[in-house]
Amino acid sequence: MAIRVVLVDDHAVVREGLRALLTNERDIEVVGEAGGAAELMELVDEVQPEVVVMDLQLGNGQNGVEATRSLLQKRPDIKVVILSMFDDRELIFQALGAGARGYVLKRAGVGELIQAIRLVAKGEAFLDPQIARRVIDGLQDGLPAAREDDAMKTELTDREMEVLRLAAEGLTNAEIARRLFISIKTVQAHRANLMQKLGLHDRVDLVKYAIKKGILKLEDD
Repeated sequence: MAIRVVLVDDHAVVREGLRALLTNERDIEVVGEAGGAAELMELVDEVQPEVVVMDLQLGNGQNGVEATRSLLQKRPDIKVVILSMFDDRELIFQALGAGARGYVLKRAGVGELIQAIRLVAKGEAFLDPQIARRVIDGLQDGLPAAREDDAMKTELTDREMEVLRLAAEGLTNAEIARRLFISIKTVQAHRANLMQKLGLHDRVDLVKYAIKKGILKLEDD
């Protein structure tokens, strides 16, 4: 079955262009478009998308990061790919922290967006190769040196490593539980333990750590 996709951008011409490009892919079906967060929230229950392609700037002061966070609070089963002109590291980490599983630059080729949609639909993660390089190059500023040294000396159990990887990819506790055939409470316990061991405070810290240590696999050229 085709991956059901909703496009979110405040410019109709951008949505029309994306729809035309994605229509050529047999395994992708654009089932709806939204010009903003409120329209998106009304649309998702109607069209039941698997993936939402979200612009970061939605006009009228709307923020794609907040729209992503609100959407996933309501529908954690939906996967979000950010499509943005911005390659600022802080914005990237904000988007990932809000639950986005993909980040693609608008100047990239359509092939990267298609790849991102396919990967996140399978529960994986995707960062634009240009983004991945910038993030990795800048991770030396991501964690305080002392905390990083402590983390390097810390040994996680195999199960904690599995939970760390899946959480960094954006899976919810319920999704991790299903993937690993364990209870949600067990996932929560493993997640709390590994966060404490590594001195991490939130998912943004977790993603930074996973990228720096090569736990979260990134696409490259």
